[in-house]
Amino acid sequence: MHPILSLLRQTNERLAVAAGGLLLLSVCVTLFDLVARQLGMSLGGTDELSGYAMAIATGWGVCYALTMQAHVRIDLLRARSGPRLQSWFDLIAILSVAVVSLAVAYRAWPVLSKTIKSGATANTTLETPLWIPQTLWLAGWVWFAVSAVLLSLGALWFLATSQHNNIDEFIGLRGEEE
Repeated sequence: MHPILSLLRQTNERLAVAAGGLLLLSVCVTLFDLVARQLGMSLGGTDELSGYAMAIATGWGVCYALTMQAHVRIDLLRARSGPRLQSWFDLIAILSVAVVSLAVAYRAWPVLSKTIKSGATANTTLETPLWIPQTLWLAGWVWFAVSAVLLSLGALWFLATSQHNNIDEFIGLRGEEE
């Protein structure tokens, strides 16, 4: 189980770098447009493109946060519990994330499907075919669901084999000092 979870963590780290690169590109385009406006020109549509970049980067960025245990969790009870009970709290948390991410990914598909069928474009001067950003956004949610399910399966395996320290290592909480 360790190699699979380690590969998942490495993959999500690379995807986070790509998402960060997309955001950096968005910033560069926006800065270029700001300078161009001072010279009497404009690219146009930078707000639209940066909105797409934010949605796409968020979809992929939550995967990184999940595998790096950076999601916020209320841990009042967990902090006062022993390793076994902490494992159960961690399992409930990851299963909750898995269920929600699966639901969002499942419900997002009809949005993309309808967009593709209708050939919808953005109501802007760029008239961006909406299937492009929506596909990348949906792919991020699907990968988030896959990541959460894999972590859930790992947690269930560790719990079934009484490897409570492994549960903490892969889906537990990370404090500020880490």
